[in-house]
Amino acid sequence: MTQSWQELTKLSGGTPLVVERVRLVNSGIAIEGGFDLPPLAQISAEDQVFVVAFVRSHGSIKEMERMFGVSYPTVKNRLNRISDQLEFVETDPIPSQAEILRLLRDGEISGTEAIERLSP
Repeated sequence: MTQSWQELTKLSGGTPLVVERVRLVNSGIAIEGGFDLPPLAQISAEDQVFVVAFVRSHGSIKEMERMFGVSYPTVKNRLNRISDQLEFVETDPIPSQAEILRLLRDGEISGTEAIERLSP
């Protein structure tokens, strides 16, 4: 029998937790170890619902005002509070070899810098 994420959130009471066993439902395979929950699963159930509503409304603060019956500043304050709880995920990809060579060709980086970037 499985329990919902809301039940897990209530049980943990907001204290940090580590998942130690994961079972893949369709294969019956279980994996044991120490796994942190994803950042969105670490915020309160109410904040998770708010984030889902924000995504479903395509980021429309006007729609969030309507859905939750609150003002623009209230929506912004709540988003800021939730945002402060989430670690930023770096999305700057490592440049490809072709990109490094283009930067060198265009004079945006030196030959020495290109060699450093191409070295493993």
